Amino acid sequence: MRIVITGADGFIGRNLSVRLGELGHTDIARITLDSSDEDLKAALKGADFVFHLAGINRPKDVSEFATGNAGLTETVCSLLAEYGNKAPVVLSSSTQAALDNPYGQSKRAAEDVVFAHGKQTGAPAYVFRLTNVFGKWSQPNYNSAVATFCHNVARGLEIKINDPASPLKLVYVDDVVEAFIGLLPATAPSGFVQAGPEYDTTVGQVADTIRGFAASRATMITDRVGTGLVRALYSTYLSFLPPDSFAYEVPKHGDPRGVFVEMLKTPDCGQFSYFTAHPGITRGEHYHHTKTEKFLVIKGKAHFGFRHIVTGETHEIVTEGGEGRIVETVPGWTHNITNIGDDEMIVMLWANEIFDREKPDTFAMKVKQ
Repeated sequence: MRIVITGADGFIGRNLSVRLGELGHTDIARITLDSSDEDLKAALKGADFVFHLAGINRPKDVSEFATGNAGLTETVCSLLAEYGNKAPVVLSSSTQAALDNPYGQSKRAAEDVVFAHGKQTGAPAYVFRLTNVFGKWSQPNYNSAVATFCHNVARGLEIKINDPASPLKLVYVDDVVEAFIGLLPATAPSGFVQAGPEYDTTVGQVADTIRGFAASRATMITDRVGTGLVRALYSTYLSFLPPDSFAYEVPKHGDPRGVFVEMLKTPDCGQFSYFTAHPGITRGEHYHHTKTEKFLVIKGKAHFGFRHIVTGETHEIVTEGGEGRIVETVPGWTHNITNIGDDEMIVMLWANEIFDREKPDTFAMKVKQ
């Protein structure tokens, strides 16, 4: 299957090209600004599917809207018709096509060209009216405010906002790409197609969220970056980090027993840390009423001791690095962990709440009376 992508070196085009390659598509004709007219003709002549993503949105002269959007689309469709090629065509348009400004008019004209081509030739024709697409490989001060915010915040630069309450509708590039690829069988009827979930937010909320990503390295408190808009914004922000910012340090608290390092804290799901202990060293010797913990020995050999603070019942567990065995502390049981090996012990720890010095829920009591 030969797939043609115009604007292949653009923001969306790059993401689409990579995803198609991951799915096993090897015959991809990438048309860019450096491609010649002959390159375009050869690509379209043998095309089995066309993603027409090329266009103009920030011209030096307003007349370029007509030539770069409607005009180029007319060229693509005319060549396909000339070759008798009924390959499906996907056009990336804009929500501004509903507006009466020069850019919107040119995009609406391009839509009309694609639909007319489909009607006249029988080729499937699909149009996506995209709104503020964001994601990795977008360009600051060009593709979207998100790209500009991420670029600046990742470099400690100021971001300027005229009206924080200004509404903003966003769509993530991965969702756009998946919607594009979902049309490859070309079984859907021609028409407008939804690009994926659209997120309604404000300029100020997006800016604050992105600033929070940068601040989290100091506070160690991460936002809820696992789903939805925040997940997509976080991925986008990280993609703008310069290589010399890929790594950062967190405080290490050391004493004669070893070191304790907090790695990551969450708003409502606790925190992650690790500690070390020299041979023969015992840590813990306390209990909690509500706080719970999970321990995973990464290196070394550990003895866990437990004693019920009321009944006096005892329990012990021995585990070592490589076993992948989680040991949980239980409220109402005082507990400790001792390095019973010959080397330094390294233990990963998760606690279900962030440590609060004002209310630590940690009470000293030895396991052995």
